[in-house]
Amino acid sequence: MEVVVAKSAGFCFGVKRAVDQVYEQLKRNDKPIYTYGPIIHNEEVVKDLEEKGVKVIENEEELKKIQDAVVVIRSHGAGKRIYEIMEGNGIEIIDATCPYVRKIHKIVQEQNKEGRRLIIIGNDSHPEVEGIKGWGNDNTLVVETPEQVETLPLTEGEDLVEKISETRYDILVLNTICNATQERQVEAKRIASEVDAMIVIGGKSSSNTQKLYEICRRECKNTYYIQTLGDLDPDCVNSVRSVGITAGASTPNHIIEEVHTNVRVKF
Repeated sequence: MEVVVAKSAGFCFGVKRAVDQVYEQLKRNDKPIYTYGPIIHNEEVVKDLEEKGVKVIENEEELKKIQDAVVVIRSHGAGKRIYEIMEGNGIEIIDATCPYVRKIHKIVQEQNKEGRRLIIIGNDSHPEVEGIKGWGNDNTLVVETPEQVETLPLTEGEDLVEKISETRYDILVLNTICNATQERQVEAKRIASEVDAMIVIGGKSSSNTQKLYEICRRECKNTYYIQTLGDLDPDCVNSVRSVGITAGASTPNHIIEEVHTNVRVKF
């Protein structure tokens, strides 16, 4: 059997940087260590950190109760209010916001100063979108589908941009999808179109992994979404001649390697 593993599979720069910073704090800090939200959308990594004493803060109310501690802001970033709460409580902030995400925060601030109203295309409940929105103002909006544009007071992706442009307002469209995400999706699509079965590895709550699965599923009907090797049904790949493997940005390399080795050796 031919097994093709995407070169872009696994931790992106921002996620690796954030995870490394948490482990580094465990080595050098005696204070209680927290992360604002799970450091990444991968249960295996979060569980390992919890076993080592790192606790997860789920919301603002929990954060307000924390003092004399270290809080790591994950690669998704956080809104301005979160920083203000931590600074007010004297918390030591370890800011692991991905530089690409931080750039978007600055764009939001700059455009607000220019007097523009911000419309963010994305999932309103995704932590990265929540963080971006948190650097806007009360007029900042989030839309996810072309249909939602119809309900905007002003009257994903190319459809949304086209729909918004039809309103003929003075609009500036900024594409802030990072290169790592785009390259991962392009490579996954290409591999899925060339193999008999496709395996996508990542946490069930990982938005970017879910998107990879959707892309691969359109190219290859035999596409399977797993979190670890234990989720892989042997029957799904034992009668095919080629298998592709990709993984979300929050998937550790050892999980990818374990799946790759198992598929290659056993089948």
